[in-house]
Amino acid sequence: MTTVERSDPAHPEPPHPLALAIKPLLDAVGASAVSPADARPDDVLLEWDEQPAVAVRLPGMESAMDRLLGEVRRQFGGGDLRALDRASKQRVVAQLEERGAFTIRHGVETVAAALGVSRFTVYNYLNRQQAKD
Repeated sequence: MTTVERSDPAHPEPPHPLALAIKPLLDAVGASAVSPADARPDDVLLEWDEQPAVAVRLPGMESAMDRLLGEVRRQFGGGDLRALDRASKQRVVAQLEERGAFTIRHGVETVAAALGVSRFTVYNYLNRQQAKD
C-alpha cells in the first residue's frame, strides 16, 4: 500500500506533494508512505523545506521474492510461470539472478516451485548462464 497511512482516520490530511511524487518509486520497490507522526525507528524520514514530510516504510525481505516473481511474471505475459517453455524459464532465472533473487534465503527453492521445476534444474540454468557470461 503506497497511500499515506494516517494516525487519525477520522480527520485525514491530503497526501504531502513529496508522497505523491515518490509513489511510483514506492510502488516499484514495495514500500509504503506513512505519516511522520507514525514513523517507526526503522522507517526512512524524508524532509521537505527542512520539515518532516513523509516516512518511507521499506518492505521486509520476505516480500522481496514475491515482488521479483511478480515482476518477471508480468514481463512474461502475466500467466503461470510453470507454463513457460524451457528457454523462457532460463531467461526468467537469468533475470532473477541479475536482480539478486538467489541471495534471498530459500531463493532457489522458491523459484523452482514457481517455475514447476526442480532445484537441480534451477542450478543447471544458473550454471548455463554463468558459462555464457
